[in-house]
Amino acid sequence: MIEQARGAGARIAREPGETFWGGYSGVFHDPEGHPWEVAHNPHWTIRDDGTVSLG
Repeated sequence: MIEQARGAGARIAREPGETFWGGYSGVFHDPEGHPWEVAHNPHWTIRDDGTVSLG
């Protein structure tokens, strides 16, 4: 996602990397200057109905 944002002209405020909580995140600013955080937690399961299982 960060690479797609970069390719679309976003400024990367924080390169993606590991977090203290065991996942990954990064931050970009869109062309209007709004910050967006992209995060992924590999320990969560997203079910078919969209609910999340923590564990």
